[in-house]
Amino acid sequence: MNTPRLTVATAWLDGCSGCHMSLLDMDQRLIELSERIDIVYSPLVDAKALPERVDVGLLEGSISNADDLALARRFREHCRVLVSLGDCAVNGNVPAMRNHFPLEQVLARAYRENVTLQPQLPERGVPALRQRVVPIHGEVAVDVFVPGCPPSAEAIWQVLTALLEGRDPDPSAVTRFGA
Repeated sequence: MNTPRLTVATAWLDGCSGCHMSLLDMDQRLIELSERIDIVYSPLVDAKALPERVDVGLLEGSISNADDLALARRFREHCRVLVSLGDCAVNGNVPAMRNHFPLEQVLARAYRENVTLQPQLPERGVPALRQRVVPIHGEVAVDVFVPGCPPSAEAIWQVLTALLEGRDPDPSAVTRFGA
């Protein structure tokens, strides 16, 4: 019997990529997953374009700049199920700490005050920062929230296997905020 395979896309926005490291921490379960899913877009594979239709999108990180927002919108448009993966995606976490300060002060501190050679604001090759950092659901609808910094490999496994089995994932059974 030929079991249908899920297509999965992953990306990270503003964050540390720790959630992708947890995905890789599934160790030998990755082999089992590879028999049941196709990763069609991810920093972990060589695909350059997000396909038109994807079953599951895993997004980690918060929305901090114009590129983050554009990618989150593309994932929502193309993914049947969008998973907000990790505390940065779920609540903004560390990247959102800058929200307590005006953006101009943040930029001045990072690019002028703490620089000894050629202090200047970057103008090329750097996406425009938004005034405020927001979690993914602050801009696009999210179907599944998986907290954790990073979420454990077990939590990611449970979410993916539930989706593979046609069930609604219950990340709260294997996660808790901040752990």
